[in-house]
Amino acid sequence: MAKNTRAKSTRPAFPDIVRPFQIEGSDVRGRLVRLGPAFDMVLSQHDYPPPVARLMGETLALAAVLAATVKYDGVFNLQAKGSGPVDLVVADVDSEGGLRGYARYDKTHFDSGEEPEYSIPRLMGTGHLAFTVDQGPDTDRYQGITPLEGASLSECAQIYFRTSEQLETAILLAAELDTGASAKIDTMHGRAGALLVQRLPDGPSLARTEEEREEDWRNAVVLMSSLSAAELLNPDIPSNGILYRLYHEKGVRVFNSRPIEFRCRCSRDKIAEALASFSPESLIDMKTDAGVIVATCEFCHTDYKFDEDQIEILRDT
Repeated sequence: MAKNTRAKSTRPAFPDIVRPFQIEGSDVRGRLVRLGPAFDMVLSQHDYPPPVARLMGETLALAAVLAATVKYDGVFNLQAKGSGPVDLVVADVDSEGGLRGYARYDKTHFDSGEEPEYSIPRLMGTGHLAFTVDQGPDTDRYQGITPLEGASLSECAQIYFRTSEQLETAILLAAELDTGASAKIDTMHGRAGALLVQRLPDGPSLARTEEEREEDWRNAVVLMSSLSAAELLNPDIPSNGILYRLYHEKGVRVFNSRPIEFRCRCSRDKIAEALASFSPESLIDMKTDAGVIVATCEFCHTDYKFDEDQIEILRDT
């Protein structure tokens, strides 16, 4: 069973929040995401090197902010695959606000302790970024895919919206780590955040010209770009304070926050169902010297053990 306890932090509170908003008198909407405890829980399950942990934080924030822009009843999944030392990073959000994620990486690449240049090309190489909305077996899955062509994760996502959705979108991502005196996992904490603004293709009827609508969009993006990562991740600045600082001149309408928290959806039944799909020979090969099969959830690192009798039941399933 994974250890979920962490050393007590003295840093200010940084609650998990997804805050929708609309810039008054325009067809520009947005979402603000800030993650503290949810990011901490992901860090507590994995001993990530700092560059991988930061990428994980940005991926969680990106998944949360994109999931908040669509209506679905199921799971929104964000997955980046690459050829670099980090070859897979995944985050998903269910429609109830349960967030989880994990990254797969080459440990030897980071053993030197030297942090590589923090960029998508250096960390992930070439590959693709995929967005999937899965609403169950009786519905069609929506999937969008874009190459990992940007220098940052936010640039990769913006390329997708520009080329595939034809939806003008700007995204700011940030993540940082707080580590204690030692680099042990239970003293590592993180903050992650995302700010997204989009120009609705069929905005409200405001009797405005196309030139005025274009000006609204340009101003929204310029003001957004004035927000630093330090401000986005500063626990002393409330979420509404960030939005007011950026858009108070025109006015900003803030809506109720949406729930978001770390929650893994793994279960013994789901693991058993997955194991039942393997051949009897494969199940035998999976057994440890003690005669049990140990299946570990990639997201929360919970171990599920199946003894000989339980394995026999799987064979007969």
